[in-house]
This record gives sequence, C-alpha cells and structure tokens, in this order.
Amino acid sequence: MMKQCDTAHGGELFVTDLDGTLLGADSRVSQRSAAILSELTRRGALITAATARTPATVEPLLAETEIHVPAVVMTGAGLWDHAARRFASLRLMDSADAKRVTELTLRLGLHPIVYRAEPDGSHLTFRFDPTGMPSEQYRFIADRANLELKRPVVTADPVGEAAEGPTVLILAMGSDDAVMAAVKALRGNPALSVSYYTDPVYPGVAFLEVFGPRVNKAEGLRELKRLTGAERLTVFGDSFNDLSMMNVADRAVAVENALPEVKAAADTVIGPNTDDSVALFIIARELGHTDLL
Repeated sequence: MMKQCDTAHGGELFVTDLDGTLLGADSRVSQRSAAILSELTRRGALITAATARTPATVEPLLAETEIHVPAVVMTGAGLWDHAARRFASLRLMDSADAKRVTELTLRLGLHPIVYRAEPDGSHLTFRFDPTGMPSEQYRFIADRANLELKRPVVTADPVGEAAEGPTVLILAMGSDDAVMAAVKALRGNPALSVSYYTDPVYPGVAFLEVFGPRVNKAEGLRELKRLTGAERLTVFGDSFNDLSMMNVADRAVAVENALPEVKAAADTVIGPNTDDSVALFIIARELGHTDLL
C-alpha cells in the first residue's frame, strides 16, 4: 500500500492519454501545452498522464512540463513518479503464471520478451532470446536498446527469466495467427490481462501483451485517485484503451480525432490533439485561468 504523496489535497484530478490526445502530430507535447500544464501545476492543479507507454518514453515526453503527480504507465501496470524517477507502485505477474505464458508463446512459435522491474524501481529490463528472430521483430528491440529507463538483456532462457521475476509484462511477437492462438488460450484467465495489436511501423508483426490481473487504465486511476486524495476525476482520451478510464471518470472527454466509440462514451468532445485542446480545456472550462490563453 502506498503512502499518500505530498500532492494530496482533494479537488479535481485531470488525467490525459498521450498518443493522439495530448501529443500533437509530431508525437510530442507542444511548447504551448507544456507551458500551460506547467503553470497550472504551479498553481496547484493535479494533472498527469495515463498511457500504454513505459517510463522510458514517458519521461522525455514530459520533460518540458512540471507535472509532479505520478503517471499511470504500461496501461495501468504501474505508477511512475516523475519527480523521484522511479515507480511508485507496480502490479506484478505471479511467477508461475509468467512462466506458463512464456512457455506457451514459445510453443506457438512466438518470440517472447520478459519485462522485469529492478529492485530499486528505477527502471525496467527487457529480456529476450534473439535466436531465429526475424528482422522486423529484431528492429523493434533495436529501436528500444538505448533507452535509459528500459534496458535490454540477452538471454538463452526467457522461461527462466519469467519464472524468476519480478515480471511486469510478457510481450510476444510473431504472426497474426500465432498471436491470435495465444489470445484464445489465455483470455478468460482471471489471473491475466491479455491484449493484442499491430503497429504499422513494424509491418507483418503482431504483438501480444500479457500483464497480471486487473491491469487497465481504470484500475491505475483508482489507485492514483486514492494516492492524491482527489475528489473528482476528469479524463481525456482517443482510443479503445481509454474506455476503461472513461467508465470510472466523473467527466470523460474525447478529442475530435478520437474513435467513434470513444466519442460515444464521452460526456464532452473537444478539439483535435493538434490544437492543444486538452490544455486549453483544463484552463477555460474547469480552472478558469483564461489569463493563460
């Protein structure tokens, strides 16, 4: 159980998704949004992010802001304390479950990557066996090899790495058919949170993600709301993985470029992510700081 941090004072907690919501077309926080969010934070607003990203990429994205409320990262598997540069909390997989999942992925011809937390909470390691890994899958790893907060470890025994723990995530890559077979085998197990996706940056590669139980943005936000002592929760999103946090929010806000299903679930639809719409909404509609516009 985490202790309440020094940001706790009640009031409104504003939580925004990053990609497609707060981030602009260049996948960065604009200078205008960063300045607005920093000033609002200095004035006492509780503002942070909830994202599928790991701290390795969240940290540089928020570097120009003064946000100090922990961010919900890895789709709710952890809370990342931006100020202390370490995890405030983590939801870990049971070691036996992590071992079974890794064994299953290997039997299906997938290439598993085992994400483990270091004891001091300062970073993650991702452990993988490159043997026989196709070039597009290896490029996924190479693109992440030089990140300060997510460090690669080559291993000949990913099953042993998963069993040893502490494991946060099993990510596996391969063909769409193999990934869907894994999803079918794993879904319905209450000890696991299972999802899959494709990424146009890595053509021909399907991705499987397996976390421990009840890992989603909603659970991360419930924990964060307790941590901050916030009385109300406003969230901003654009995609399917934002729906869970919209369901637990007092006010759910979708950006104009959001998926139709997300707009339908929202209480309010604002401008697109390319127009600093999240930062401007917080000022004009909620906090009344029109002097910052």
